Amino acid sequence: MSKHHTTDNLDYPSDLNLQKPLFAVGIVALIASFVGYFLDHDQFFFSYLTSFSFYSSIALGALFFVMLQHLTRSHWSVVLRRIPESISANLPIWALFIIPVLLGMHSLYHWTHADALAHDPVLQGKEPYLNTTFFIIRQIIYFAVWGFLGWRMHRKSVEMDKTGDWGLQTLLRRTSGPGIFVFALTLAFASFDWLMSLDPHWYSTMFGVYFFAMAFQCLFAVLILVVVFFWKKGLLKNTLQKSHLYDLSVQLFGFTVFYAYIAFSQFLLIYYANIPEETVWFLERLNGGYEYLAYFYLFGRFIIPFIVLLPKKSKSNPAIASTIAGLILVSHLVELYWIVMPVLNPHGFHFSWMVITSFLGLGGIFFGLFFNTFSKERMIPVNDPKIEESLRKH
Repeated sequence: MSKHHTTDNLDYPSDLNLQKPLFAVGIVALIASFVGYFLDHDQFFFSYLTSFSFYSSIALGALFFVMLQHLTRSHWSVVLRRIPESISANLPIWALFIIPVLLGMHSLYHWTHADALAHDPVLQGKEPYLNTTFFIIRQIIYFAVWGFLGWRMHRKSVEMDKTGDWGLQTLLRRTSGPGIFVFALTLAFASFDWLMSLDPHWYSTMFGVYFFAMAFQCLFAVLILVVVFFWKKGLLKNTLQKSHLYDLSVQLFGFTVFYAYIAFSQFLLIYYANIPEETVWFLERLNGGYEYLAYFYLFGRFIIPFIVLLPKKSKSNPAIASTIAGLILVSHLVELYWIVMPVLNPHGFHFSWMVITSFLGLGGIFFGLFFNTFSKERMIPVNDPKIEESLRKH
């Protein structure tokens, strides 16, 4: 590998076996959550959906990032690309974790109740879309599309490492074009299904873009934390430069502003129109203690990151960038909790330990899968035609 301007060992160190402890934590925490199912099954399903949406959004952000880099022929991101490739490559396995959501549909989704449907003209109007059979079919379609795209992007990139066939670059780009289009549709409808249909009387035409903005902002936070973690472990210190961290921080800053623009636009349009069936959704979430969660994520994923990441120096400072990235991820979980939980507890904020166990359980599995995939291949796409340009970036 002497032709590349890096002195790093590009093979993942065999002694850094993180997947085993991560899987162990994940399994133990999921078992604890499952015990909670017998204590309060509604609470279990709502807690699980919150955490499932959290990690799914990161995986989907990773898939979009990889396709976007191929489509735009970006060179800055080439040395970073194996990280999101390894995240989204596990989408076929991650599909299994939608099963508890499907099993808990009756607890989660009001529109599955036959008695509610019989007396509610709104639900009757939405019944051709919001019905159990079609809902399950849609989940299968979503994960089939995402799983195929994630698997193909990773597999062909790894194949290029081994064969040096630059024609695979064209193949990946040709997959990414229609892939991004289908991804946009499936992501929007998945966000409607998982989160918006929790309250079937409420709707927002911006909800799909809102969920995408949350997901993509969080992906950059995860990438920053993974890069800083690798540096602390002595990995890729000469390959991933401060300039790469700076670029990730710039993207994080940009999508922090984009997220705030979309979230505020959604709120403002509903507030200004003042239609009762639309405003009631926000009314429930700005009372009973939930308003403090709203203030938290307002500061945690927009105001503080915006102010702190504004100066150029802070964008390339690992300590500052990783702290802000961590704050954004915590705020993302709080915001998803704020979206989901008022459906279960409409009269006021109520915290359950199952939120923590399901978050740790799914997190252990999610990152265990990531490290398991990442550790099997070279840590950067060594034979990508743009790798030299990416490595020379100072």
